[in-house]
Amino acid sequence: MVLDSQQLTNVQGESLTVEQALANLRQTEDPSLRYYAAWWIGRFRVNLPAAIDALVDCLADETDRAPDGGYPLRRNAARALGKLGETSVVPALIDCLACEDYYVREAAAQALEMLGDSRAVPALKSLLAGGIEAATQVPGKPHLTQPYNAILEALGRLADREAVPAVEPFLHHEVPQVQNAAFRAMYQLTGHAAYGDQLVERLHSQSLQLRRSALMDLGAIGYLPAAQPIATALAENSLKLIALQGVLETHLQDTNFPENGLSAESRQVLALMDDLL
Repeated sequence: MVLDSQQLTNVQGESLTVEQALANLRQTEDPSLRYYAAWWIGRFRVNLPAAIDALVDCLADETDRAPDGGYPLRRNAARALGKLGETSVVPALIDCLACEDYYVREAAAQALEMLGDSRAVPALKSLLAGGIEAATQVPGKPHLTQPYNAILEALGRLADREAVPAVEPFLHHEVPQVQNAAFRAMYQLTGHAAYGDQLVERLHSQSLQLRRSALMDLGAIGYLPAAQPIATALAENSLKLIALQGVLETHLQDTNFPENGLSAESRQVLALMDDLL
């Protein structure tokens, strides 16, 4: 939902109005109210200049600190900005890629992927410096040195072929989900079916989490040959429907939404979706 100024006082949800959300975001006394307001603005796509300016200010917030030293408000602000579609915030999000907080960097990379602005490519590539040798577990933390999945997915979405040399080493990373993200990105960057086929193979993994990951990746890249394997994968029907929807939407876009009726491939995907309902 995108709002204009005439709707400012008419929209309510989750016990807030737009005016209240903006007021909460600007105040500094209660970090929890600011955190929730940032989420709310992103959730309801409050694409107003005042909201965007306030969220950008939150990217530099020093008041809301987690016990581990992280910046929860910055994370929510970055996520919200990614949903608002305003590319003027790209430089501010790029700056967030240098934040000490892993989760701020992850949220910024995800937001930059959603915004689809190629200005982010050099900064995203820089986070892959050192290749898989640098992509190690942080001692005492549940994550790697960088949010590699988010970075790789963003580079794939931005479709700059100059990113291929930076992405390619991650095809061999020891963490399977990172490999999946690299397969996904390489397919988007090169169009080579071999990378999509690698994700299809992951649908047969013994790990449910890995099968789920592959489903989401195949849906994100819209890999049409994966339609039947997606439908028969051992995973929740809800996830398979999401993945098939991504495949169908991509195919329709690739065929320019033909006016003379759906293609045989589109009808096949729809039939697979119907069988899962």
